[in-house]
Amino acid sequence: MGWWRIDTDALARSRFVVSPLAETTAALMALERRAPAHPAERAWLADRLPHYRAHLAADPVAAALVRAALGRLWIAGYLTPPAHQDGRAFAEELATVRAAPDGVVRTDLRAATGRLPEVLDRTRGLGPRTAELLEWVWEEAVRPDWDRRRRIAEADVLVRTSQLGREGWAAALSGMRPGMAWLGGGRLRVNLQQRRPRELSGDAGLVFVPVTHAHGWVAWTGTHRHALVYPCAGQLTQPGPGPAAPQALVRLLGPVRARVLVLLESPKSTTQLVALTGYSLGAVAGQLKVLLAAGLILRRRAGRSVLYGRVAAGDVLVSAAGAAE
Repeated sequence: MGWWRIDTDALARSRFVVSPLAETTAALMALERRAPAHPAERAWLADRLPHYRAHLAADPVAAALVRAALGRLWIAGYLTPPAHQDGRAFAEELATVRAAPDGVVRTDLRAATGRLPEVLDRTRGLGPRTAELLEWVWEEAVRPDWDRRRRIAEADVLVRTSQLGREGWAAALSGMRPGMAWLGGGRLRVNLQQRRPRELSGDAGLVFVPVTHAHGWVAWTGTHRHALVYPCAGQLTQPGPGPAAPQALVRLLGPVRARVLVLLESPKSTTQLVALTGYSLGAVAGQLKVLLAAGLILRRRAGRSVLYGRVAAGDVLVSAAGAAE
């Protein structure tokens, strides 16, 4: 198995970070592998995939680069530099890929795919060419929807940190990615592959990075920067305003309040509700205040976060309205 040993100092310094470059790389993987994992990704692929195919058809070097970098053995390391703990803009993150020397790129591509395609063996400036492709994916397939994607990722971070505050690292990290689990004794299993363990100690940087696509990976630079990229939790990746409220409930409470009440089947924060519904923060906060006053939901603190959830009276109201249709 692949596992990391993380001492208490390194674990205490770890952070959750939203990364536009990681989101763009996950989008590139989704476009290349063409295997949607949820309805949001299916609709997005149907819209963006023809443009992506046309772009690669017009640029054989870019096509060879992406297919080698997302190799049959693993992902080329230069393509996935770990995010910084302070969070950075897309252009700042992309600069690391752009600056990758040809020798490093070719070594990473050979490791990822087993052999280097001839066109990449004779092409210079592979780092900048890769950066150009990632920039195209960002502009064409990610940036137009970045505000929504960022809200979803931030909501997932809130869920994870709330779970961390309630139940500790074992609960927050186990199940984050397929095969990932906290084994105890400072050991984190990151995947099921047979790899040498890595030691993270002292000032080693570790970031957990959520992405809205169903792809994840591990990355590191030397011994001082490490990243675990993971897919956001299921419901948060769904498109649109979330599950529809029963019409009887809409007529009784109004559309915004009814939808918020339906979504609170499981505890959520105001930030999560904003991400799931698309309503403004003020609109969501106002409806939560009314639902609290009516005794249909409760409010509780989890670490630094405040979560809202339905109580029995709210459950009965939603169930009755659904049964009436």
